[in-house]
Amino acid sequence: MSASADELTREEAARLLQWWLDAGVDTAVAEEPRRWLKAAASRASVAGLTVAEKMAPPSPAELPADYDAFRSWLEQATGLPLDRAGARRVLPHGLPGAKIMLMSSPPERDDATDGKPIGGDAWLLAAQMLAAIKLSPHEAYSASLACFHSPGARMGHPELERCGEIARRHIALVRPERLLLFGEAPTRALLGETLQQARGRVHRIEGVRTVATYHPRWLLQRPGDKALAWRDLLLLMDEL
Repeated sequence: MSASADELTREEAARLLQWWLDAGVDTAVAEEPRRWLKAAASRASVAGLTVAEKMAPPSPAELPADYDAFRSWLEQATGLPLDRAGARRVLPHGLPGAKIMLMSSPPERDDATDGKPIGGDAWLLAAQMLAAIKLSPHEAYSASLACFHSPGARMGHPELERCGEIARRHIALVRPERLLLFGEAPTRALLGETLQQARGRVHRIEGVRTVATYHPRWLLQRPGDKALAWRDLLLLMDEL
């Protein structure tokens, strides 16, 4: 059989076939493109899910049920909200059964430097606020909604929800006489309201009398709101 100019010779066809064989294409090719990376992508997805599950904090039912175990868990647990490369752990300060518990927004640089949930000038102002309602800093238990300072990190709804679950167990184990929420984040996480919506009313969290107010950091920047914070403190202490 004679070959036209558009037809391959037997030798050319053999070389072309060998090229495809060397490329690993040794089966028939379908009309639709084959998803060669589908299996690898699925494996990567499963591997990523496994890592996420390992890093996720336990459900409320799995959280430690006594204070000492819970405190140790806070000191050692990984994968908590805002726990990432470069983050610094900031642990609660005080003793269980305190007259007042301060639950504040995630720590910032001054807090991390002092190693406390509230540090620097903000803590000095917090101490003054406590003194105004006849409480000393030693009678307060101070905790952060998230026990990590992570520069530039923002808390989304999933992080707020997980922090709220952990904070509720924290409050239940500390058993303070009163609870003061400092800032927007703990108010949203524990009450499901903005700070402006929650202010001016008494709430109950784990059976504890609770009031939400401005964080001392906010009051340092906006001293005009100190009068509003004073009303919140009076509401917290008012037995009526």
